[in-house]
Amino acid sequence: MTTTATTPSTTTTPSTDDLRATAARLVAGGRGILAADESPRTMSRRLEDAGVAPTEEHRRAYRELLLGADDLADGVSGVILCDETLRQHLADGRPFPAALEDAGIQTGIKVDTGTVPLARGEDGETLTEGLDGLAGRVAEYVALGAEFAKWRAVLPLGAGRPSPRALQTNADALATYARVCQDGGLVPVVEPEILSAGGHRIEVCAAATARTLATLSRALDRAGVDPAAMVLKPNMVTAGEGARQTAGPDEVARATVDTLRATMPDELAGVAFLSGGQPSAIAAANLAAIRRRGGPWALTFSFGRALVSPALLAWRGDPAAQDAGRAALRREVTRAVAA
Repeated sequence: MTTTATTPSTTTTPSTDDLRATAARLVAGGRGILAADESPRTMSRRLEDAGVAPTEEHRRAYRELLLGADDLADGVSGVILCDETLRQHLADGRPFPAALEDAGIQTGIKVDTGTVPLARGEDGETLTEGLDGLAGRVAEYVALGAEFAKWRAVLPLGAGRPSPRALQTNADALATYARVCQDGGLVPVVEPEILSAGGHRIEVCAAATARTLATLSRALDRAGVDPAAMVLKPNMVTAGEGARQTAGPDEVARATVDTLRATMPDELAGVAFLSGGQPSAIAAANLAAIRRRGGPWALTFSFGRALVSPALLAWRGDPAAQDAGRAALRREVTRAVAA
């Protein structure tokens, strides 16, 4: 199928009340956000790893496989797309945002443009870019049917990391992005991710996450971001992937919720945790424990690979395996919702 661009339509910028309502719907009722926003380069690499030719049509067909799953809206409130997918169509001719709206699912858009090295001498630390021209892109995305947006800051954990400079520059960028989105009519999903790579103990992750969220909270306040019209997408507080001693769900829940309570305002619309590369069963178990512990906000998920990797492996580009791919996705979504 040949991809055709969707022509933006004239729209009215949503009000503050509209944005708050959109944010509330994203995190309500146990449903979560499906992150299907890999860039064409990243998605092509994952297709290749699964034995699928990395073409634009295969990327489109894979997105249709995911978003066309029966009853997806039972567990998914919103789907984050990349720029390419937002402009593509299903095989029946409907633009992806229109198909999601028909299914009762809100459309999101990744608006950051990736990371660059923070500075020479800052080993492994990065700054996420994308602020140049953001207001214009937000207006276009609203016209194309987007209702919320996402921006990810990546923060490695290690000796002296994240550094104060990395925390502050990324927090300022996240806050600026969030304010531009709210001014332009998109609910910002704010994603500061402490990476799980390394052998650190859970206490180390907790301290780094607390510093990150405290710095972010101050930046959001300075920028005048309305917390009731945004969703936070943080990492869970866990031990590192290579840690000698792992942390069980109850320990993860206690450290995660305590960190959030100490740093984030009660008015926040909700928290949608990223999976951070955790296997789906572990991510779901940790989420269940976090929900049992509770907080003043709605607590849900915004998973990517944890939900969609089994679907890709079941499908592998074979049209006859579409039902198997969708069944794999439904299984993982049901697991996350039931957490």
